[in-house]
Amino acid sequence: VSKEPFEDGYANGEEGTPAGEAAATYTPDSKGVVKFGWIKGVLVRCMLNIWGVMLFIRLSWIVGQAGIGLSVLVIGMATVVTTITGLSTSAIATNGFVRGGGAYYLISRSLGPEFGGAIGLIFAFANAVAVAMYVVGFAETVVELLKENGTLMVDEMNDIRIIGAITVVILLGISVAGMEWEAKAQIVLLVILILAIGDFVIGTFIPLDYKKPKGFFGYKAEIFMENFGPDFRHEETFFSVFAIFFPAATGILAGANISGDLADPQSAIPKGTLLAILITTLVYVGIAVSVGSCVVRDATGSINSTIVTELTNCTTAACKLNYNFSSCQTGCQYGLMNNFQVMSMVSGFAPLISAGIFSATLSSALASLVSAPKIFQALCKDNIYPGFQMFAKGYGKNNEPLRGYLLTFLIALGFILIAELNVIAPIISNFFLASYALINFSVFHASLAKSPGWRPAFKYYNMWISLVGAILCCIVMFVINWWAALLTYVIVLGLYIYVTYKKPDVNWGSSTQALTYLNALQHSIRLSGVEDHVKNFRPQCLIMTGAPNARPALLHLVHAFTKNVGLMICGHVHMGPRRQAMKELSTDLARYQRWLIKNKMKAFYAPVHAEDLRDGGQYLMQAAGLGRMRPNTLVVGFKKNWRQGDMRDVETYINLFHDAFDVQYGVVVIRLKEGLDISHLQGQEELLSSQEKSPCTKDVIVKVDYSKKAETDTSIAFAPSSSERTPTLHKEEDEDGKTPTQPLLKKGRHFPSFYSKSPSSPLNLADQRLLDASTQFQKKQGKSNIDVWWLFDDGGLTLLIPYLLTTKKKWKDCKIRVFIGGKINRIDHDRRAMATLLSKFRIDFSDIMVLGDINTKPKKENIAAFEEMIEPFRLHEDDKEQEVVDKMRDDEPWRITDHELELYKTKTYRQIRLNELLKEHSSTANIIVMSLPVARKGAVSSALYMAWLEALSKDLPPILLVRGNHQSVLTFYS
Repeated sequence: VSKEPFEDGYANGEEGTPAGEAAATYTPDSKGVVKFGWIKGVLVRCMLNIWGVMLFIRLSWIVGQAGIGLSVLVIGMATVVTTITGLSTSAIATNGFVRGGGAYYLISRSLGPEFGGAIGLIFAFANAVAVAMYVVGFAETVVELLKENGTLMVDEMNDIRIIGAITVVILLGISVAGMEWEAKAQIVLLVILILAIGDFVIGTFIPLDYKKPKGFFGYKAEIFMENFGPDFRHEETFFSVFAIFFPAATGILAGANISGDLADPQSAIPKGTLLAILITTLVYVGIAVSVGSCVVRDATGSINSTIVTELTNCTTAACKLNYNFSSCQTGCQYGLMNNFQVMSMVSGFAPLISAGIFSATLSSALASLVSAPKIFQALCKDNIYPGFQMFAKGYGKNNEPLRGYLLTFLIALGFILIAELNVIAPIISNFFLASYALINFSVFHASLAKSPGWRPAFKYYNMWISLVGAILCCIVMFVINWWAALLTYVIVLGLYIYVTYKKPDVNWGSSTQALTYLNALQHSIRLSGVEDHVKNFRPQCLIMTGAPNARPALLHLVHAFTKNVGLMICGHVHMGPRRQAMKELSTDLARYQRWLIKNKMKAFYAPVHAEDLRDGGQYLMQAAGLGRMRPNTLVVGFKKNWRQGDMRDVETYINLFHDAFDVQYGVVVIRLKEGLDISHLQGQEELLSSQEKSPCTKDVIVKVDYSKKAETDTSIAFAPSSSERTPTLHKEEDEDGKTPTQPLLKKGRHFPSFYSKSPSSPLNLADQRLLDASTQFQKKQGKSNIDVWWLFDDGGLTLLIPYLLTTKKKWKDCKIRVFIGGKINRIDHDRRAMATLLSKFRIDFSDIMVLGDINTKPKKENIAAFEEMIEPFRLHEDDKEQEVVDKMRDDEPWRITDHELELYKTKTYRQIRLNELLKEHSSTANIIVMSLPVARKGAVSSALYMAWLEALSKDLPPILLVRGNHQSVLTFYS
């Protein structure tokens, strides 16, 4: 099968480019594509990258400083870190199909774009600078040879620059020629490298006499014993030696970095990487032991050092072998400690070792030169840093990142011209280590998150060992170089914060998501085991918003007192044919939840399908929420146009309140005199952008916009689809609730529905006011009042909501004024009692007013206006036959009987009187919070109750009518 698994689809349900683009990007013509097996692709690459210059130039010096025992320990420690990382890499690489991008791809798909983006950039940069590091290593060796033969071109420094520049151009040529050429070059280099190592091993068995003054005597037990322990000089320590050796162990990701060019990355990466670590470690240990058994630490190199007479205090191994190197206390040229070219001296044929050094440096440089652009290309394809998008383009049948090659070449060239590698080396090592640490952490994190999608085919990993590996990498970073480690942490953190802030629009099912879910689940379950306590009471609101963007004022006001305090759920009842509603439910769910997040609303969107509003409200109140995170307060907008609409809907609306009290909910009714629903103006403002999808059914909930002409079909009236909308369906009343004059109506007919309006069409005055009012809670509220009319005790919700509002930034300058009813002769006493109560509740207030005239009879004209308002809804049973009356009662239960009107006269007068008082005292308040009058279920007709609410709340600033469920929400006690 020439096709890749998941090649034309996406692994792990991953979303990326659309399918068509994916096919174009990821399925190049299979015949021409070069794919490598595990030996050529991973094993060879990793071995070449791990065996660096260290093997030939520094390993003998490390043995001299640390001794054979500690040298093996140094190699062992480095191997532990790389092996754990190798196991982790294998686990991630076998958990689903691996595309190009190596370490970046593995980390980003496991830990998410934040860590992936940070590491991808650093790792690509580290590889680019590593090219410079290896090339300068090569150039230094060449310059050494030139110096020996006295053929320097300019001076040492500039020669290194010239040779380095020429070399990197040649390497670039090989890379750009294609992966196949690059792979052939790697094989040739590996052969040279293995010959060089063989050359050294053969040389150890042939101790020639002319090499003895230089300190090489062949395998001798005395030398082994003497070199076994450490002998640190020149302020070196165990850790400084470890820091010098560790970069020689890196390079284990060379195979994984070209994951996109492997035929079967899932089996190749584990096999190749782990085998490469094993082989290279054995070679390192072998060479360390053999060089430590053959060569003494110090030698003069002078033939005159042979001992003729017996020395009495002969303790060194050289002395026992008839050589006296005691003059080396002052410093010598030869021996493990002094001569970096010990391996050339020991070997059978010295030029072959030089060839080995060239091979090791050039192969590592080549591997890094190929890795960097591939990683960078994968990073740019994901568009995490939008500025780098141009580097994502690939060329030719292998999708080669030529622009990336050029960039890597320029970075490498820049660092070669600096030619100061002692500064760069520790930073590079730390960048690599940061990548290793995150790969290890990815495995730990994915195992911890228990995501069902984490099931690697490679079983030999352990989450705790991976965690230890990650910690070890962080420790080694500090051991190598503490300032470079700090710098690396700062850079990673900076990039992490940048990507988190930018929030790239990708979803890779990372373990960060899985862990967030797991934490939320565990905490929710833990929370459900705890009984509620009055101190921890929070208003958790179920708001009947309909589509969340249809009533912004309602949404923002509730969000002001629930944000970071309590739960907020936007309920949306879809009505109409079930099949269509179900389709809309699923599209709306994703669309409106996205809208809420985009608008920084900390809320959930909960749509349901029901026959009518009441059923939908009941479903939501019973089922919304989870465990302790359930709503306890129902928030609805005031039904402003109740007199124009169908009274059956008013009945439904009022019953919603009773249903809420039945399930122990508090109720909040919010009224703005301009109205709340702006769905009919939706094209007029920026709301058009939130409706970016094709116009779909607008459900009008709670504040249903009806018109008399559309009453014939209630399903349309409840959920008019955009195409069925008639101009008469829009608000036909101004802020006073009266029908506007004819010209306004005509003007209003320009706007049949939100998607067909041109943004430039003029708004009528009422609509303009409505739009202005809908955004008023998004602004800073300034220094004004929140008036609380606390008329009866419902548990304290009426006081808690204003207090929570004042804790928010936009409302913090507002002062709370409290109004209470009382007797004329006890006003002072009541005020003091209330002040004491509020200070015990620790609620700041600026003023308390006791209203003694609350039960006075209202003005005549207001009573007359009320009677005129309810006239169309009265039954007038005294003027009709009994049969007609009974029939009307059955058909229209909402009608107001004369008996009922008489019975509740006091209550009626009280609402009218309260409205007079509100206009007198609170007409300038920013918001009024007042106790909601409640009528007994079945005792008061819907029309009368609606008339009470209308009379109480008309022509006022925004008003919240609040009624708690009589559960205490405030406490004195700490």
